[in-house]
Amino acid sequence: MYMPTQTFNCQTDYALETLNSVNLDTLETFFENLPVDPYLAGNYRFRRLSRFQIIGKCVTQLSDTPLFQTKAYNPLAGDVVRKFAGIEPELMALDDFQKICLEFFDFCQLCTSFNEIDVHQIRIVAVPQAVGHPAPEGIHQDGVDLVGIFCVARKNMTGGLTSLYKSKEEAPIFTKILNPGELLVFNDKQFFHFTSILNALAAELGVRDVFVLTCPGLFPPENSQK
Repeated sequence: MYMPTQTFNCQTDYALETLNSVNLDTLETFFENLPVDPYLAGNYRFRRLSRFQIIGKCVTQLSDTPLFQTKAYNPLAGDVVRKFAGIEPELMALDDFQKICLEFFDFCQLCTSFNEIDVHQIRIVAVPQAVGHPAPEGIHQDGVDLVGIFCVARKNMTGGLTSLYKSKEEAPIFTKILNPGELLVFNDKQFFHFTSILNALAAELGVRDVFVLTCPGLFPPENSQK
């Protein structure tokens, strides 16, 4: 489904588009140095997180703030103040990275009053002996206004289908493998989402690299940030 921003309805629509102008090879090199996610057992998720303010076409990094969700949204890591290393400055300076942020923010301007976004840089890996779980919390919402998922790379793996649901009890209204270069945008208040497990091919390491963008960010309570 392609839904240009000028016709996007925040209450009913989701959007899927391909960003052909983004150099994926340049972005992919920055996924090789991601720290392991210390809040998830299994060492199959690697992650960085940074927050940005967008005014006009200017993408400005804000000070690092921990990530926080309640258990109502994340039964695995809810009510935990999670601190991640920030996205590398060299990546943030790339025009290709900023194009992704600005494209997502075009939708945000239609659906929310916030001008700040979180960008999660995430690698999920799978090996022949163990699968990777892009969404170990199951079918869920994040607790924000808008979510974007941009696929940078898929290598040596099967699975990883991303689905959108009107409720946890209903069949998905959208199911697709997000291919490199594709951006899926949806209203987090209107849709639940899930991405299925990854399986490695043969003896190869299976890899899925994505940016997950949210508007606004997920802030911890003020008395929990220390």
